[in-house]
Parts: sequence; C-alpha cells; structure tokens
Amino acid sequence: FRLGTIREHKAKNKGLLQRRRMLHSNSGAAVDATDRRGPAMSFRTAFLAVFLVSAAGAGLGANVESRQAADALSKKIAAITQRGNEPRKAAAPSSVTLTQDELNSWFLFRSGRYLPAGVSKPSVALIGGGAMRGTATLDLEAVARKRSGNPLDPLSYLFGRVPVTVTGTLRTRDGMGRFDVQSADVSGIPVPKTILQELLSHYATSPEQPEGISLDDAFALPANIQRIDVAPGQMVVVQ
Repeated sequence: FRLGTIREHKAKNKGLLQRRRMLHSNSGAAVDATDRRGPAMSFRTAFLAVFLVSAAGAGLGANVESRQAADALSKKIAAITQRGNEPRKAAAPSSVTLTQDELNSWFLFRSGRYLPAGVSKPSVALIGGGAMRGTATLDLEAVARKRSGNPLDPLSYLFGRVPVTVTGTLRTRDGMGRFDVQSADVSGIPVPKTILQELLSHYATSPEQPEGISLDDAFALPANIQRIDVAPGQMVVVQ
C-alpha cells in the first residue's frame, strides 16, 4: 500500500518555504538565543522531552505561531540551560512555563537546523496530566531504501513524505523521564509500536547512540531539570 506521494508533498513544502521566506524578510533581525549558544537541546531532548523540547488536526484548538513566540521560547531555553550549568543550591526550585504556542512557533521557525535529514514540520499538542500528542513529517522512502527488501517487512511498503503522529504520556521525576506510548499512526493509519521503534531508530541515531533510541528506555533530563509537568496547553519545567 502507498501512504503518500512525493509530488503532492513537494508542492506543499514549496508553498511553506515561500511563506517562511516572506515571514523572514518582514521580521527584521530577530536573534534566536539558541543560535548564539549552539543547540541547547539535543534531538533526543527536543523529540522526547517536548515530545519535550512533534499536530495538524491533533491540537486542543488552533495554534497561533509567531516569530515573537519562537524568540520567547529561545530565551527561556537559554535561561534553563544557563541555570543548569550553575551549581545546585538548596534554595527553592525554579520553574519556567513553556506554552504550546511557543513550542510550535519554535518548531516552525527555529527547529530546522536541529532536525535530522528527512524530518520536518514537527508540532506538539499538550493535553494535560502528562499526556501529549506529537506529529512530524517523515521521509519514509529514505527508510525503505535502507531496509533489507524482505517482502514481509511492512516498512518496505511505505513511501513518500507523510505525517507520523504519536500519543503518549511523559512521566518525569528526580531528573529522569520516560515516555509511555499509547498510540501511533502513519497518515492516519494505526501502526504497532514496533514500527514506531524502527522509525525512531532510523532517525535518532548519533555517534553517541549508533543504534538510536529505545522507546522503553528511561532518559536523564538535561540541564539539571528535575521534572516536567504537562498541563493543557503548557508544560512547566522545574529545576
């Protein structure tokens, strides 16, 4: 079965690129705090801890993305990173609230340089009680080309650039986190967790983690973050 066509998505991507260029030309020289400090969040952090710091049709209402909101989140990320580099004190914990609009604005205007090749258009819907729903467009043909060609391998039948949506719950405590997946779909078609793991392993590899990320693994939160509380439309980062 074919879940998408390159031609349709190329046309959409071209329109989005033109719109981004127009926005950039009209926005002045806005400074992204993460640009001056390097990638303040790794792909693991951005996708797992904001999915942490991806849903078209999956949000809790219309998102309002803007460069101003993206800049606001960049400054918050820089502040979180700076505080994480400071010695731990016995003072009361510090908390920073990140809104859904800020996150999706940052994804739209700032995330491109940090995403792996073949991943685009990430977005997140913060549902509450730790639950969130993330969407990103993935190039599945790039995945299929690296497969063994086994006719029983379902990934060998996936083509084009298509939206992949994952819903789950982020659980964090004492500087550690875990993301429990409840459901996943490709272009609206439900897929098992094993398929999601294959996609994550393909796109989340790094020199430090050549085999990618396991969905079942707990992970350390960055920047001395102790926990992340996900509420409707926002998340609170506690250091």
